[in-house]
Amino acid sequence: MSEDKSKKEKKEEKNKWHRFMAADCFNSAWNCMDMENRTPDDDELMISATFASKYHWSQIGEPINFQRAEWQISRIFSILGRGDLALQYAKHCLALTKEHDFKDFDLAFAHECMARSYATLGNKDDFSKYYQLAKESGEEISKKEDREYFFKDFKAGNWFGMK
Repeated sequence: MSEDKSKKEKKEEKNKWHRFMAADCFNSAWNCMDMENRTPDDDELMISATFASKYHWSQIGEPINFQRAEWQISRIFSILGRGDLALQYAKHCLALTKEHDFKDFDLAFAHECMARSYATLGNKDDFSKYYQLAKESGEEISKKEDREYFFKDFKAGNWFGMK
């Protein structure tokens, strides 16, 4: 086996590993997000898993993976009541959404995380703006299943008394 082929195979194996770990960590964080009675240890696991996912996507992912990682981090910090960090990552998510002209499902969720972040901070004006944008974007999602999923998620969770 040539040295170049061996290097190529090692790189492919490493990329497969990063892809597996990125998805696995994302799903682990999601499972924690869905827990009803999370402990402080679960919260720490959720944070660690989402940042691990972001790291692995940074090694092999595409812009859509980065955008979704920023969304998940923002959502987690909203869940934890950390509006400052939620907004920081929501802004990253929205910037990537605009930069890469993401539409549909991803645009709706980018607006949703902005709204939820502002709700976490108690900022009624910006919450209202992005809540309306999320709703409008959600209504424009082309696939019925994706639209239904978005609105199920959009209606759930803590909106910190803003809705």
